[in-house]
Amino acid sequence: MAKQKKQPRPKAETPKGFRDYFGAEVTQRADMLRAIAGVYHRYGFDALESSAVETVEALGKFLPDVDRPNEGVFAWQEDEGDWLALRYDLTAPLARVYAQHRNDLPTPYRRYAMGPVWRNEKPGPGRFRQFYQCDADTVGSASMAADAEICAMLADTLEAVGIPRGDYIIRVNNRKVLNGVLHNVFGFKNESEDAQLDAVWETVHKREAVLRTIDKFDKVGREGVLELLTTGRKDASGAFIDGVGLSEDQAKPVLAFLTSKGATTAETIANLQAAIGESPVGEDGIAELRQIADLLAAQGYGPDRIVIDPSVVRGLGYYTGPVYEAELTFDILDDKGRKRQFGSVAGGGRYDDLVKRFTGQEVPATGISIGVDRLLAALREKGRMQAQATGPVVVTVMDRDRMADYQAMAAELRAVGIRAEVYLGNPKNFGNQLKYADKRNSPIAIIEGADEKAKGIVQVKDLILGAKIAESATLEEWKERPSQFEVPRADLVARIKELLDSQS
Repeated sequence: MAKQKKQPRPKAETPKGFRDYFGAEVTQRADMLRAIAGVYHRYGFDALESSAVETVEALGKFLPDVDRPNEGVFAWQEDEGDWLALRYDLTAPLARVYAQHRNDLPTPYRRYAMGPVWRNEKPGPGRFRQFYQCDADTVGSASMAADAEICAMLADTLEAVGIPRGDYIIRVNNRKVLNGVLHNVFGFKNESEDAQLDAVWETVHKREAVLRTIDKFDKVGREGVLELLTTGRKDASGAFIDGVGLSEDQAKPVLAFLTSKGATTAETIANLQAAIGESPVGEDGIAELRQIADLLAAQGYGPDRIVIDPSVVRGLGYYTGPVYEAELTFDILDDKGRKRQFGSVAGGGRYDDLVKRFTGQEVPATGISIGVDRLLAALREKGRMQAQATGPVVVTVMDRDRMADYQAMAAELRAVGIRAEVYLGNPKNFGNQLKYADKRNSPIAIIEGADEKAKGIVQVKDLILGAKIAESATLEEWKERPSQFEVPRADLVARIKELLDSQS
């Protein structure tokens, strides 16, 4: 009988493009999500938790025309033949939810959603295939007040999570203005039929290419965009990127549009007016920008927080009107020690045609999506979030037969909201218990041996102060500021609360 081949052990490694998140990171994200949800809730938005799995029909815009629709999403085929996929974002599921439940939902429907999304893309530094998004959308209102509200709410959200005024700017533009410019670029004057323009762009394969190119304006600048719109350019690695193929005469109006930002909102809108020529669709876009600017100004949101900026176009093709992007303006150091701005942490816009895919009827909608992981990284860069969260108070075990006493101490602390645990390892070596507390980043250790028990006291060890003193203090400072002291057992909870307050 042949010897059965031994199965190899599986490798203990995360799949490429994914990562694990441990205690402090998970806690920080949860705290941030609570802060964001608090702002959304104040604005009247309701929570929605939709399925992480959708049919490929619901995510159709992300799927290529191939046998296996796996480019951009993680997809699989059921035994019955249907294709399912992990959600790519939180917007497409909202369109499906609203179309499915619209008779039971209020109109307009304000909802927010938070959770992971998955993208089957090539991973890179800081670019993962699973990441968190935090969205807020209003479905069923064509009013520019909905867009202004989203922008105001985004500003409030950034400040609520710890980004102060002056460290961010929310930039607003309108895709209708860009459409007006592109109508003129491609030589079509009759804009009453959107289908006509779409047919032209599809025929020449340039619509999405132009949008993706001008979305890179912040990264490559005016000359870089000109090269990409025309003949192409070399990137930082030396690789050549093909251009869209416009002539320089065609590219100039696009560049004029991108560089229309003036010193004031009025000046910017005047420049945009010149860029669109006599385009009716462009006129509609400018009128909408004026409305948004006026509504924001009435609420006290000036250009120090929210500004009209023509360079914002957003890469996704489903936007139909206003688009917005939140950018953090402070400098950070890159891997080579060079200063650069942190960049975008949120984006969104109006997408009036997305629900129409399900219902056949146009349903206006607008919304924003915050990249939670990028926002967390920004706060860490600015030192506004601890890299390591504070651990629990550790009750050490001096006598394993008195475990009930130690558990009672922990229970008393937990009852008043103090995070606490009893050491559950081998208590024989007391030094290992303190090493454990250090590894847990615990602020305090509690010690009660037989002598302390007989006297009705406990020893309290301030681990944070002890670490600081060990690093820099002289012997005299040790005497003046003891990191370990005794307290009556009956006063344990009160004294631990006082010490934690002083540490924070």
